[in-house]
Amino acid sequence: MMRRSLTIITLTLLCVIALCMSVTGGKVSAQNPASVYNPYPPGILPSDLASELARVQREANGIEAEALKQWKAIPAPVVSGQPPILQNTGIPLVEILGKLMNYDTTISPNENEGCASCHMPYAGFSGPIPTVNLYEIAYPSSTRYRAAKRTAQRYTYSSYFPPLQYDAVQGLFFGGNFWDSRATGYLTRVPDADQAQFPPVDPDEMDNPDTACVAYKLSSAPYAPLFEQIWGAGSLSSITWPANVAQVCALPEGDSTFGTNTQPLDLSPSDRTLATNDYLHWGASLSAFEHSLSISPFTSKFDAFLAGNYKLTADEAAGYALFDGKGNCNSCHLDGKGTTLSSSQTDTSTAVDVTPVFTCFGSANEGLPKNPRVAFYYETSADSFGFTPNPEGYEYTDYGLGSFLDSGFGSAPNPNSSWQQYTASVLGQMQVSTARDVAMTPAKCPTTEAPGPYFQKEFFHNGYIKSLKQLVHFYNTRDVYPYPVTSGNCPAGTVERVTCWPEPEVPVNVDMTTGKLGLTDTEENQIVAFLQTLTDGYTTPYPDANTYTGTCMTGGNASTQGNSTLISFQAIEAAAKQESHSQRNQH
Repeated sequence: MMRRSLTIITLTLLCVIALCMSVTGGKVSAQNPASVYNPYPPGILPSDLASELARVQREANGIEAEALKQWKAIPAPVVSGQPPILQNTGIPLVEILGKLMNYDTTISPNENEGCASCHMPYAGFSGPIPTVNLYEIAYPSSTRYRAAKRTAQRYTYSSYFPPLQYDAVQGLFFGGNFWDSRATGYLTRVPDADQAQFPPVDPDEMDNPDTACVAYKLSSAPYAPLFEQIWGAGSLSSITWPANVAQVCALPEGDSTFGTNTQPLDLSPSDRTLATNDYLHWGASLSAFEHSLSISPFTSKFDAFLAGNYKLTADEAAGYALFDGKGNCNSCHLDGKGTTLSSSQTDTSTAVDVTPVFTCFGSANEGLPKNPRVAFYYETSADSFGFTPNPEGYEYTDYGLGSFLDSGFGSAPNPNSSWQQYTASVLGQMQVSTARDVAMTPAKCPTTEAPGPYFQKEFFHNGYIKSLKQLVHFYNTRDVYPYPVTSGNCPAGTVERVTCWPEPEVPVNVDMTTGKLGLTDTEENQIVAFLQTLTDGYTTPYPDANTYTGTCMTGGNASTQGNSTLISFQAIEAAAKQESHSQRNQH
């Protein structure tokens, strides 16, 4: 039954508050309020969504302004050598270019969204809005309020993932970026650089209608001279843009006037080549920033511990032993040591990797339940631009890597046909993210765990898990408390996420190395304590981590965190049918 504590939002109120105003560089742009897309049942969109989106944009704009100053303070390089190298300051220049791109919210059609809109430093470069993490799961696109289907995956240490490849010996895929590994690195050989090229033209994210629109917007950015200093004189400024470029690039991907045309800007072949290269360089620059010490610095308590400069507390040390042992975390989130699964085994290994990334770079289906809070399920009608994000509705199943290998809906074309034969074996698999920075929060909200004060995050690809305690408890008891029900329908006498785990969204290929670990409540908490040692910023301050201007949450406990917002899709569907029936009777 649908929880009565859901925030109720009426369509009328939403259209009043969601004017989608964007203030950038003294210029105001706005999506027409009449075009705001809201196909959602009450309670899916958080009531503070408009104000929170504005907050994040202000924060991103502030970091952008500081980054412009940082760029100006970098000495000019000396072009030297063969091939020519930007000697002395080439690395800081390409990294600051990536930073400027990351926080630039004018890149989107409505000039209201950039990479940072979904990835801010104080959240470990994951979702920056606590109520979106709690209610809506995926973040709104530049065209309000389209939304995608998955959580904003952290991109700390994402640059360490290798190109996607099939290991025939193990029968597993490793590498790539994104939850479904669709950023393969097939062209650049750098998945992280590939990943940066998807959101700008995703209709449910930044939604530019043409990759060349990004080059067009870069050409008028205040840091355009830096781009050309790094990637070549004339790389932006020598492109001849068509007369309607501003009009085309102000429309979102999916606008009905474009049809199936993914290159609506009419460019000459030579200008199209320049714009395509600019887009590749967009990805390369962002990847440089993500690989930099500004994002992936290895500055956690655990790094200090490996260097002999920090002593783990009793709980942290116990959690570390459990991480490598009974908890079986180290089998996927590799920390450079061995794994001991039984009490009869003794770990005699030492850390062979002083900068472990805490991932195997692979994928797994952990058996997560379907989350009816994912906004994408309700986007079954066309918006004012004629675009329907999800014609399949709640029937849509997220097969992750399996969808990608099959070039399926909601993923991307598979560039290697030889991989398709393995589709059935990977259905439901999602990328094993790094465990680093999983616990990162703003300093003013120092934890992910209730009662807090805490910063509400969301975990796994569909945001079903709301705290690290729940995350560890899920791995520990998934197969202890399984029920043949969907979320929001756990039987009386059970507590969802505590003594009831609804059935998996994808019941095949479930990873059986976890699910019944036999951890005590104390041991679960100790693993959480160890995960918190993986947060960067201990040995040196984490850049821009103090930019959060929102509020913290308080109350409750970590085991049932977010349970007041659990909903049943069946209840929503029944309520919608009842409403439709009542309206028909009124007429």
